[in-house]
Amino acid sequence: MQSAASSPLLTTRLGSLQDSLAGKALLVVGATAFVAACAHISLPLPFTPVPLTLQTFAVLIVGMLLGPVAGFSAMLLYLAEGALGLPVFTPYAAGGMAHLLGPNGGFLFSYPLAAATAGWVVRAMLRITTRFRSALVASITATLPVFFLGAGWLAHFLHLGTSATWSLAVAPFIPGEIVKITAAAGIFNTLQRWRQS
Repeated sequence: MQSAASSPLLTTRLGSLQDSLAGKALLVVGATAFVAACAHISLPLPFTPVPLTLQTFAVLIVGMLLGPVAGFSAMLLYLAEGALGLPVFTPYAAGGMAHLLGPNGGFLFSYPLAAATAGWVVRAMLRITTRFRSALVASITATLPVFFLGAGWLAHFLHLGTSATWSLAVAPFIPGEIVKITAAAGIFNTLQRWRQS
């Protein structure tokens, strides 16, 4: 566990990494590892093919910390790693392209857009409100394309109606998303406070 004194040093190093091309590349690769680790914190649900994971939490954090361009790039790299068969997706489904083109594909394909949205919105909001509120609005806004693309893809893939899609791809995940959104906003707020101290 890091001491409080070392935390500002960590966030200062993160900021200096973002200033160089090599540093940005390192952060992007590290971000894919973080999302992959969160994908493996996964709980399959018996009534839906969509598992409960921490992936969206990681995508929000990556987008807000790295910004829209680097966040988008990190998530594209993450999808490419998964398509090549690296074990970066949830372990409860087929890997590689089969996973990307399976029932959860819409959720995965939404990640670059979600990360870019989180990064762009938090930077725009920081000009007019607090860090926590900015991160909260950014996280909520970035979660919308995840639900729209994920649920839309699942509905098309399984030929579901609106009610079934809501029951399988949206409603069961709303409580968890509220927790993840709040946690992501709190972590972003804390890291930014350390960085500026």
